[in-house]
Amino acid sequence: MIIIPGFLISLLTFPGVIVHESAHLLFCKLRRVAVMDVCFFRMGNPAGYVVHEPARDFTSSFLVAMGPFFLNTLLCIVFCFPAFVPVRVFGREDIVSYFLLWLGVSIGMHALPSTQDAKNLWYEARAAAARFNLLAIVSLPLVVVIYVANFLRFFWIDYPYGIAVGLLMPDLLLRQLS
Repeated sequence: MIIIPGFLISLLTFPGVIVHESAHLLFCKLRRVAVMDVCFFRMGNPAGYVVHEPARDFTSSFLVAMGPFFLNTLLCIVFCFPAFVPVRVFGREDIVSYFLLWLGVSIGMHALPSTQDAKNLWYEARAAAARFNLLAIVSLPLVVVIYVANFLRFFWIDYPYGIAVGLLMPDLLLRQLS
């Protein structure tokens, strides 16, 4: 297995880091959660961050933590699908299509919530689940999946996710339509 330093992966996929942090910021703003500090991209660990006040309710906590998953996944599809069709269906290989595929996959690679997001969500979900909040109860197993995914980041699980959403999903859809 080839070991590639995390900072190099972040540098090669910096649009995904920026969109990930922008999604946290967006959901903080939408849910009226005050933001104290934002770093969209840096050469360090973490590659970006959003520091915000604790959310007032579990739905807000859930959306702020999971916002990057929803937004990055959606943008991965939005950028990759229109670029995938000319390359796959018509055999038109051009720089714009490959740029959009790189952009989409790099954004998709950063869709998975971080360990810190999982910690925050776990803490909030346990408290809200004790109050019988249905979203919190459903979120508890999801947080376990996030922890496992973060452990698997050592094995580049983010890359197969970006490829699956950005390239395999359009390919499967096109196969179904033809």
